[in-house]
Amino acid sequence: MPTLALMSLSACASLWHREGVGFTGIDGEPKTFTTEKGSADYVARRLSVPAELAGKPVQRLQSEKGDIASLAGVAIGAGGRDPQSAVEVGSGTLELFLSTVEVNGVLFAVLRTQEGEIDRLPENSNVAFAQSVPRLTGCLTGGQVYQAGRANRPTGLAVPLDCR
Repeated sequence: MPTLALMSLSACASLWHREGVGFTGIDGEPKTFTTEKGSADYVARRLSVPAELAGKPVQRLQSEKGDIASLAGVAIGAGGRDPQSAVEVGSGTLELFLSTVEVNGVLFAVLRTQEGEIDRLPENSNVAFAQSVPRLTGCLTGGQVYQAGRANRPTGLAVPLDCR
């Protein structure tokens, strides 16, 4: 009898109706994944990405240029492209690297393809990146996403971070 009572007391469930509330209980994230192309979850879901990113060195640079778009361009150029300087994330078919770069006191999250790769980021990756930044960095986006490369297929993305 105690076993039966214990089994029926699981979160939001009875003995015959075993649907949970949809959370893993580990990190509060829903356990379902969106499969819509270009969604915020196109970047790999890993619980340790913010912790791994915090363990990587932040590159600190100075630039003569003062406008935010130019600073983002400098950040993209300096963004990490290997496991020593960035955290590997991915879209499933393309290895991507996330790093942080500070230019003239402005902190950027930078997403780049792997060192030596000629692949470019998928179309509309800037939208997905902007939506993923809070989950990946623990910070909010502090502005728009800037890109380097061609308009429809960028080679790198950067977004200023608001980590207050």
